[in-house]
Amino acid sequence: MVEALLRLCRPKMREVSEKQEEWEMLANELAQTRFAIQRTYLQFDASSDPDLIEAAVFEIKAQQARHSYLLRRLKALDAGEAWEEA
Repeated sequence: MVEALLRLCRPKMREVSEKQEEWEMLANELAQTRFAIQRTYLQFDASSDPDLIEAAVFEIKAQQARHSYLLRRLKALDAGEAWEEA
């Protein structure tokens, strides 16, 4: 009887585990992206060449877009919503 109950619960446990793994992966990527933004701001501040400044601005914008995307994914995962790629 206990084995039958465990078999019924395993899919849900697996699903929770997969969501937890995805959440941890997204949170890790978000932290890495925040660090990359900070690092790029430091490069921007240290640059004097116009081309390097322009490159840093584009890189910061790209990293901010990635940060927003990851944050939306985490919020959707926390809310239990299915994520649909556009």
